[in-house]
Amino acid sequence: MTTVVPTSEEDPVISVVRFTAEMSWADAGAEIAEPQVNRLCVEAQECMVEGRWLDLASLMLTSADLIFSKASEKDLECIFTIICNLVKKPESLDQVHEMAELISTKIIQQPNDKPALRLKILFNLYNLLENPYSRFFVYLKSLNLASHGKVTEHILPSIKKMDKFFKEWNLGVKDQRELFLAISNILKDNKGSAKDSFMFLTKYLETFSSEDASNMNEAKEEAARAIIDFVRSPDMFKCDLLDMPAIAQLEKDAKYAPVYQLLKIFLTQRLDAFLDFEAANSELLKSYGNVFTCTGQAFHLGHVLKLLVNAIGLVHDDCISKMRLMSLVDLGLNESSQIPYSVIREALQIDDSEVESWVVKAITAKLLDCKIDQMNQVVIVSRCTERVFGVHQWQELRTKLMTWRGNIAGVISTVQANKITEDNTQAMQGLAIR
Repeated sequence: MTTVVPTSEEDPVISVVRFTAEMSWADAGAEIAEPQVNRLCVEAQECMVEGRWLDLASLMLTSADLIFSKASEKDLECIFTIICNLVKKPESLDQVHEMAELISTKIIQQPNDKPALRLKILFNLYNLLENPYSRFFVYLKSLNLASHGKVTEHILPSIKKMDKFFKEWNLGVKDQRELFLAISNILKDNKGSAKDSFMFLTKYLETFSSEDASNMNEAKEEAARAIIDFVRSPDMFKCDLLDMPAIAQLEKDAKYAPVYQLLKIFLTQRLDAFLDFEAANSELLKSYGNVFTCTGQAFHLGHVLKLLVNAIGLVHDDCISKMRLMSLVDLGLNESSQIPYSVIREALQIDDSEVESWVVKAITAKLLDCKIDQMNQVVIVSRCTERVFGVHQWQELRTKLMTWRGNIAGVISTVQANKITEDNTQAMQGLAIR
């Protein structure tokens, strides 16, 4: 946080007003400029005496905005440090918030003009504020500025502290949605942050409940995006999207129903279902048949199925690879612990020579713990990753824990019974010796 150190007898606020006014009116000539500069200084002085801090901030911001493209970054940082420090003056938190809104809104109006400096100014303002909600408001403006000004690299470190900030801000549902979606959109365009973007998008969707039907429609596009992001990701194999009301609404939506069906296939079915889905939906792309061209020639009809997934941002071959891994997981969960090579070959629609390589891929992705028995041509599975973890999975876990608890209780009873028998035997032996 920047500290203001007075270097002259004149109040720093009046010095800033004078400096910005002189630079703003520099081209008008001394005769016109001097009266205007004096007028602004007098007006600023009156605001200070009367405690009209919001009016003073507005006056200073107007002049500062006019010279933003003219002044050096060092001068601008000093000017806005003085302006931002005005939020420490009012006693009313409401007035402080009004000032924070005014300053931050003004700063982000031209995001492409020195965006990194503007972001630094907003961070300074954030640190000067004590009211949690005012801090949240300024941070949200910072996200907006970073996105539009293309300086997201400066905001990324703060996103890593979001759990801490979120607890401090104590936000309502509406503000949570705005925050999570803004963060997700920033991370979406940042290389290597796809998983984090998906996580915040999921948080956004989780804020919608089945009782919130009036607002559910606004989440449709983002719900579809979450599905596509999951399907497209090469290293995400499980999620809880199916249980979310914001996702479930897509099932009966005329526009997004196929996207919902695609998610259901990836989380609950196998490769053959995905291929059937492509074939059944190929009609949707017939209208594109005369549009897509390659080196001046129309695509052959055989490409139509691939275009279905390509049209929504997916790559056909990547989807096939992921569905093969998903299918292998499903075999491990639903078949016996020993899966014959022939069953894997049929489910994954591969050659015999490829079976072991796909099992290794699943092990590498930590989807399976298993052993490959080459002699008997079987895969012995000891653990599988659940693609979804809903009510059914919780019930299964409960059953397993109850069984485990019963087994432990049985072992304890056996140990105690044996101990009593042993003690009795030792006691009898002691009597015999006497």
